[in-house]
Order: sequence, then structure tokens, then C-alpha cells
Amino acid sequence: MEQPVLTHVADRIGFITLNRPEKRNALSPELISGLLTAFEEMKHNSEVKVIILGAKGKAFCAGADLSYLQQLQEFTFEENLEDSRRLKSLFELIYDFPKVVIAAVQGHALAGGCGLVTVCDFAFSVPEALFGYTEVAIGFVPALVSVFLQEQIGGAKTQELLLSGGLIASSKAAELGLITEVVFSNFLEKSVRDFADNLVLKNSSFSMTETKLLLRELNRESREKSLGYAAELNARARANADCKHGIASFLQKTKPQW
Repeated sequence: MEQPVLTHVADRIGFITLNRPEKRNALSPELISGLLTAFEEMKHNSEVKVIILGAKGKAFCAGADLSYLQQLQEFTFEENLEDSRRLKSLFELIYDFPKVVIAAVQGHALAGGCGLVTVCDFAFSVPEALFGYTEVAIGFVPALVSVFLQEQIGGAKTQELLLSGGLIASSKAAELGLITEVVFSNFLEKSVRDFADNLVLKNSSFSMTETKLLLRELNRESREKSLGYAAELNARARANADCKHGIASFLQKTKPQW
């Protein structure tokens, strides 16, 4: 069985790659655990100065693994809360990571997958990739990502994206500040690598780490409080009738009746 997350290190760059292409890199428990392990290992690897987060296949990440989410609907609130806190831990680990994290987005990034992009420091995307927080379309709540997204692009734009649940083009994502730059697909790998190499060669590790820490400390108390509430809301939402109906409809490829 293939590993859900692949890693390697080259020229002081740590490469972390989502490897569930047949499932559009959906966030299964195994994938989340693999990402947590990979980032923890890279954090303590003194040879690594910058991280590139990428993905195999046509999609960057389609969000939550809905078949697993359907199973969780039968769990207790406490079990769902524990599961929600694992995703919270992953988002926090990347957002607070002491080294620069760059996302190389080669395909669609949706829902929790768009959340992964949101918590990275930089993100380069191909023009054909779509972005969106589609949770409201299946009766779910984009709780955890809302905290990070509001810090990144502001309240009004966050509300627009989360309440509409619509998909936006990479050009719009760049305009909003969700991603850094749009790059043609045949140049994505080189553009991201050149950007990472520039950080490695020209910038002080100490300075980048301390600058990032400074920025994260500015709203830490309110962010941590909000994330705790968001994790609980995430767990409660899974038991809601709308969420059960929406996920079942999605898996059955039918249109939910709201």
C-alpha cells in the first residue's frame, strides 16, 4: 500500500507531498496523521530551511474524505471532537511552523484542501485550479479555516467565500490574497523551486523564523480561543440532520433538497 504522504530533502528544502491521487488527496485520518508526522520531522531536521507542500495527481486536495465523515456521524460528540482537534492541530502546526511553508497547487483546492493552502505562508497555483470553501453546500460548517482565513484576507471577504460556498478561479484567489501568484502549469515546479532556493540562499533562517513568530503572536490569544470554539462547532455540525443529508446526497451523487 502506498504511503499517503511522501517526503524527501534536497538542497535544504523539505518536500512534503500528498499522495492519494486516486481519492483527489482527500483528507483521510491516515493522510492527516502522515502530514502531522512529516511536518514534525521537518521541524526538527536542521538541514531543512524551507518546506514545499505539493500533491500528486490532478487535484491538490478535495477536502475531507466524505465517506469517513459519514462514519463519524455515528460517533459520540467526544469522539468527533477528538477527530476535529486532529485537523485543528495540523492547521496550527503549519500556520505556526518555524520554517517557511510554500504550497505548490497543481489542481483544485477545495474545502479543507483550500484550508491547507490558507495556512501556508506562500502559495503558487496553476491557472486552471479552482479554490473554494464548499462546506455549506453539504450542510457542514467551515469552522476551523474561518479563523485563519479571516486573519489573512479580512472579515468581509471571508464571509463572502464561506457563505456563498462558490468556487473561484486562481486569478481571483490571487486578487483576494488567498494565494501568492498564478503560474502556468509547465512552470509551476520551477517557479516554486526558484522561489524556495532564493529564500534558502538569501535569507537568514533566524530572521525568517523570528519574523513569522512575531506575526503569529499578534493575535494568538484570540486565535486560540476561536479555534477551540471552531473545533467544537465542527464536531457538533457532523451530527446535524443537514450535514447527514448533504453528505449522503453527495456520496449518492444526488442533489440535496434544502
